[in-house]
Amino acid sequence: MFGLFDAIAEWFTGLLIDGIMFNFTRMFNEVNRAVSEISSQVGQTPAGWNAGIFALIRTLSQTVVMPIAGMILTFILCYELINMIIEKNNMAEFETFTLFKWIFKTFCAVYILTHTFDIVMFIFGLAQNVVNGSAGIIAGSLDMNLALTDLEAQLATMGVGELIGLYFESAILSFAMNAMSLCVFLIIYGRMIEIYLTISVAPIPLSTMANREWGSMGNSYLKALFAIAFQGFLIMICVAIYAVLLQGITSAANIHAAIWGCAGYTVLLCFTLFKTGSLSKSLFSAH
Repeated sequence: MFGLFDAIAEWFTGLLIDGIMFNFTRMFNEVNRAVSEISSQVGQTPAGWNAGIFALIRTLSQTVVMPIAGMILTFILCYELINMIIEKNNMAEFETFTLFKWIFKTFCAVYILTHTFDIVMFIFGLAQNVVNGSAGIIAGSLDMNLALTDLEAQLATMGVGELIGLYFESAILSFAMNAMSLCVFLIIYGRMIEIYLTISVAPIPLSTMANREWGSMGNSYLKALFAIAFQGFLIMICVAIYAVLLQGITSAANIHAAIWGCAGYTVLLCFTLFKTGSLSKSLFSAH
């Protein structure tokens, strides 16, 4: 009779261990999937992320925004020429070289304006190389197989009651991973929409680069481009830190405390992901 109860208890214990291992395996797989998705999404340029949207934004920019930028550039160049001519005693000391300097500045300004999207793509290309380089390092540090082996050994020493509590706790943590996935989705897609909105008006701020007084608009715009481009790298760092913290869950002496600590890490990750935008702008002095 007691042998039957022992067999049932052993079967139930094995069932709980398998359920807990399944929850942890799914949780770790979700982390790996999130890292892979983030690296593939934030490591793409606006043209590569969605070619259709990029083509639409580029067409609107060139047909609607570019004429306005051309008018602004014409005004700035005329203003620049007038200032250069009357700069020295109202033309009393006029130098012919001044015209050549103005022609050179005009050439540079027109070249920048007509190659607006080339400049934008160059900035995002730099950020893409950084993100792709970090993705390989981060993905290589997420080896969960050894962690799962250690976890199974710890579970085998626990009683039925403790395993039941651990099963429900791991199920809650697995649900938190789904919330993290939703947060990652909002961050990534929201960032890409912000990128498309930013580059849609690129010709206007870049048309002011030739003038010292108006050039602050173009300088601020370039800083904003660098900030939003390298935000992807900060997102990758956040996920990498989270993955390293998550690996410590199986090596902790108290697995219950480690599980709730991991839930806290998940909430912290979501918070830091939303903060990467403002942090990146602060680092690049983009306001």
